[in-house]
Amino acid sequence: MTINVGTRGSKLALAQTNYVISRLKEKYPENEYNVVIITTTGDKDTTKPLDELGSKGLFVDEIEKALLNDDIQMAVHSLKDMPSSPMDGLIFAKPWDREDPRDALLLKEYSSLNELPEGAVIATGSKRRSYQLLKLRPDIKIVPIRGNIDTRIRKLHEGLSDGTKLDGIILAAAGLKRLHLEDNITEFFTVDEMIPSPGQGTLAIELAENNTKLLEMVNSLSNEESQNITFLERGFLSAIGGDCHLPIGAYACYENGQYCLKALFGSEDGTALATTKQMGKLCSQQIIDEAVSDIKRQLEEFVWEK
Repeated sequence: MTINVGTRGSKLALAQTNYVISRLKEKYPENEYNVVIITTTGDKDTTKPLDELGSKGLFVDEIEKALLNDDIQMAVHSLKDMPSSPMDGLIFAKPWDREDPRDALLLKEYSSLNELPEGAVIATGSKRRSYQLLKLRPDIKIVPIRGNIDTRIRKLHEGLSDGTKLDGIILAAAGLKRLHLEDNITEFFTVDEMIPSPGQGTLAIELAENNTKLLEMVNSLSNEESQNITFLERGFLSAIGGDCHLPIGAYACYENGQYCLKALFGSEDGTALATTKQMGKLCSQQIIDEAVSDIKRQLEEFVWEK
């Protein structure tokens, strides 16, 4: 069987795709695997802030259309960049083990967040990261940034095109580790300091839902804990009903015999930001429902107080 695997053309996207192919080759060496690079709408405009470009689909629409046309049989994405559900006719395979889900701080000169002087400039393209960082350091100035990992690291050292000099940037630890660039990390944010994006560190492997043979192959490399963690994180994303304009975070894990879901949701301008932590011995919709209920209660109280 020949399997054409679609991906964006960045170094990270290709590294993730080649990782998936290598895992499949180990278990199913009889197949032929080809990498197909697809340019998406989001790749064509690298200057506008992401929330001005539209939905998360701007990085996947062209790839999903190629899947539906059977030009490719499988696509590899970062799950955190995916809409809560794929196009009709497509399906996400069961998730594999995730990479480090934390956010990472990269500083040019200083050795920690605490050492940064008042008014230090940190760049990020994420409202979720921006608002949580301001909770830790309200005195910091945050500016937007676009581009792939290499581009952002270069901008950290050379400055932005408008002449702005940066003291630091925030990136997903998973991407840095997949590209073997973790030496650039100054420090990691704990998941209590900065709740990650739902699905951060997890790969989304997408294919046509009627391609049952390939789906079975990909699913065979999944495991129950990865499925449950993803169910909780993505379930919160779907239940809270947010979009790319709003700060949304969700981190799930299994510890001490219980599932834990830490979640965040807020207003577009960051004036209202609520967090919650819910536990349960079983991975269930109830954990998600309680998280959503607690978040909504907090936001209603905020509006009432205002």
